[in-house]
Amino acid sequence: MSSTPTRLRAAVVGTGGIVTGSHLPALRAHSDRIELRAAVDVDPARLDAFRTRARESGMDVEGYADLAAMLDAVRPDLVLIGTPPSLHRAQTVAALTVGAWVLCEKPLCLSLAEYDEIAAAEEASGTYASVVFQHRYGSGAVHARQLIAGGALGAPRVAHCQTTWHRDGDYYAVPWRGRWESEGGGPTMGHGIHQYDLLLHLLGDWTEIRAMAARLVHATESEDVSTALVRFESGALATVVNSVLSPDEVSRIRVDCADATVELTHLYGHSNDDWVYTPAPHVDAARATAWRTPAADVPSSHAAQLGVLLDAYEKGVRPPGSGPDARRTLEFAAALYKSAFTGRPVHAGEIAADDPYYTAMHGGHPDWSPQR
Repeated sequence: MSSTPTRLRAAVVGTGGIVTGSHLPALRAHSDRIELRAAVDVDPARLDAFRTRARESGMDVEGYADLAAMLDAVRPDLVLIGTPPSLHRAQTVAALTVGAWVLCEKPLCLSLAEYDEIAAAEEASGTYASVVFQHRYGSGAVHARQLIAGGALGAPRVAHCQTTWHRDGDYYAVPWRGRWESEGGGPTMGHGIHQYDLLLHLLGDWTEIRAMAARLVHATESEDVSTALVRFESGALATVVNSVLSPDEVSRIRVDCADATVELTHLYGHSNDDWVYTPAPHVDAARATAWRTPAADVPSSHAAQLGVLLDAYEKGVRPPGSGPDARRTLEFAAALYKSAFTGRPVHAGEIAADDPYYTAMHGGHPDWSPQR
């Protein structure tokens, strides 16, 4: 007689739009492997609405107002965090400490110092914390990374990474947005991070960044636009733009390799059809045909990333989007801010524990740090 595999126990922390709209469908998509057992929120009405929504999907979810109480009662295997960014570090460490894995919305934390606290908690507990970078996990992105990393398109030479979105004053009326201590930064941390994480995922380690940032429209502490020039270990050069001032919204990555250009154009998620390959004139048709995206189309989504994380859990190995892999992306953000605010290039690895940009993305800069 065969036995039914035991499903992992999951809990969500925060029951707002991202958890209801993205994490709940992801859990439903993998309901044969994982069961949502609990939800935590300080807002009783929001928590009740979420539990009703979950019940409609066949999930009987216990509600808690306190994270510690939930962790003690439920002992989840995986905690999914969708709260405002300033809460991420403490909630992630709390979950790791009781032996749970974590999948947390971006940014995982607000500084490299906070990230290293999470890494220490991982080391002590033997569990892992991943950050939600769902654009890595669509089949188009997986295919592109294999082609670039494997050399099928020739050496990467030039790249462009663009997150040009639009956010109005009502968006920033939410108290925690646009403030260093609660959001960690502007579009560099909260919006463009998805695209440049994917760029780093495609091209590998960066070595140098030169950047600019400005507050052109919004009355925020942090920037509303930033730009950067980036050098990669491979020698490739890239431009990165992060904006919330752009009426015509688009997310785009373009990588020009020796033998082909690969382009991704979308807004908040991509499928295979959003990736285009243009061969160089010297490339024959048969070779270019082999670059076509895979027949199976897996859109980028929380469900796609959750599936990869569950695979790692079952194998007992570190999941992608955690550890040094995720720290590289956060270090990129810190280096962009440091370069923009100091007016000089920043190299990978230079932001150490004695650097003001290690503990805060504003680095204590008098024109950018919070005025008390």
